[in-house]
Amino acid sequence: MSEIVGMAAIALLCHMTAAFLMSLARRDNGLADVAYGLGFIVASTAAFLRSGLAHPRQVLLLSMVAAWGLRLAIHILVRNWGREEDFRYRAWREAWGKTFVVRSFLQIYLLQGCVILIVLAPVLLVMADPGGPLGWRDAAGVLVWGVGLLFEAFGDLQLLRHLRDPAQHDRVLQTGLWRFTRHPNYFGEASLWWGVLLVALGAPLGWAGIVGPLTILFLLLKVSGIPMLEAKFRGNPEFEEYRARTSAFFPWFPGRRGAGR
Repeated sequence: MSEIVGMAAIALLCHMTAAFLMSLARRDNGLADVAYGLGFIVASTAAFLRSGLAHPRQVLLLSMVAAWGLRLAIHILVRNWGREEDFRYRAWREAWGKTFVVRSFLQIYLLQGCVILIVLAPVLLVMADPGGPLGWRDAAGVLVWGVGLLFEAFGDLQLLRHLRDPAQHDRVLQTGLWRFTRHPNYFGEASLWWGVLLVALGAPLGWAGIVGPLTILFLLLKVSGIPMLEAKFRGNPEFEEYRARTSAFFPWFPGRRGAGR
């Protein structure tokens, strides 16, 4: 197991360092968001190659991670093309001053690499010991992963179209999946990692991979997901009305006062 994690960590370090150097040249730390999805692919591939096996469960998880990570990276690249640096990174650039370069590497790229390793726990456990043949849990995991991927992909697509519509400038998206949850893309991302865990349960130590989906759920709900994004809109009357009647995370029918709390 240590060799699998070590190989994934080395691959991630090289990947995140390259992304960091590119961000310095472009003066845009938004590249970290593109590197995020690709980092999962890099680490999973390195672990798969180090395992020296090609068990169906390993191939399945590698394919699931690759499909998700590639879609996410392409979406973010398309979304940010030609735009200014994301408001979060721009604020840190101003706040960190002379320590910006060092803190960018440590607090954005290196920290993100560590998060990727933790979230990938179920995948790395399978790469170390894939267990027996595929079964019903693997099928259930693929189903949950697929539903999550669809939520994330369609949520992202609807938001992208909304942001590119001049008539919707400064308006809050409240249609499509966004009518049932304020963050369908975050719900989708969390869900698909629970699907990955279900597949990993076919491995002897797969249960320990629960740290992965729990970590992504915590980050989305309490740290860098919903709290950071919604802070930008607090005080906006349209958003506050939308927030009061729309579930924050789990999809549900709109209308109940206080649904967002």
